[in-house]
Amino acid sequence: MTLAAASDSPLSEEAYREAFGVVLSSRVRLARNLRGLPFPDRAPPAVRADVLRQVREAAAAELPVQEILAGTTPLFRQRLFEEHLISRALLEERPESAVCLDESRRRAVMINEEDHVRLQAIRAGLALQEAWADANALDDVLEQRLEYAFSSTLGYLTSCPTNVGTGMRASALMHLPGLVLMNEIEPIIRGLNKIGLTVRGRWGEGTAALGHMFQVSNQITLGLPEGRMVEDLEQIVKELAVHEGHARERFRRERRRAAADLAARAEGLLTSARLMTTQEALERLSELRLGIALGLTKRIGMRTVDRLLLDVQPAHLQSLAERAMDSEERDEARADRLRAELGRRTSRRTKRNA
Repeated sequence: MTLAAASDSPLSEEAYREAFGVVLSSRVRLARNLRGLPFPDRAPPAVRADVLRQVREAAAAELPVQEILAGTTPLFRQRLFEEHLISRALLEERPESAVCLDESRRRAVMINEEDHVRLQAIRAGLALQEAWADANALDDVLEQRLEYAFSSTLGYLTSCPTNVGTGMRASALMHLPGLVLMNEIEPIIRGLNKIGLTVRGRWGEGTAALGHMFQVSNQITLGLPEGRMVEDLEQIVKELAVHEGHARERFRRERRRAAADLAARAEGLLTSARLMTTQEALERLSELRLGIALGLTKRIGMRTVDRLLLDVQPAHLQSLAERAMDSEERDEARADRLRAELGRRTSRRTKRNA
């Protein structure tokens, strides 16, 4: 889920930290298929092409930015993936696939991914109910023009049995370094699993929680109405955010020197390194973000860190440079960007405080 939704907020720095310090964004995704047609992985090209045409026409008024993904460059698709606008499955050049977006890139529809239609809505911060309202309204528009595969006993029919029913996955992207550093994250994950929630890395299933970023989402799609699922998840996310706040405070109080050292080392490396991998950049930016939240560094704003968490991704980095790079060139360019952005802001704040 995109960090741009939060980092583009017009809030003051203090209000920004309060709003997005733990929960960066909320997303609701709905899986749908067209009645009487085989699922995308089993459909012949002619059927997939017909699905592509139907869904694009149905979405055109609401989602005018439409990208046919076949024929696009891997770099273009990787950038969409880094912004959580397409799934990992669409990183490959799948025929008859597309993504449709609104101008704000807050609502999107993937066509011919695992299902014929995967629509999603993203909101900054903890706004699951607002994201659900956006997704539900978009779904209503599409359903007026498309005939969905639906069972009166099972609900919406999907290619993966775990999505049958509502077809909904609601999730919140959370920054949980306090729970990780205080060795409390594993029992919390086990507890969430027992109540029907799942905790994954930033890019979903099978990905690591780089930079202490976790997606918390529902697993159950049958037996409850969508609104109730969203309300329940939002309540759990609020409680988890409280636990994270307590863990951060204990880390600052009980391990004061370690906390100060963590933030100082992160800032030092980010403003001086000449080479930096994506993984190291995410880890150091996460530590710096924690230092900002704890008031251990006041020279850099959290909004800047959140924007860099996206800009240091490989595709975004190459897009900003307007050229393709190999791995070592990216590591050098990433370090250059971090030094220029964070070093410049550090010097500005130092001068203002002088």
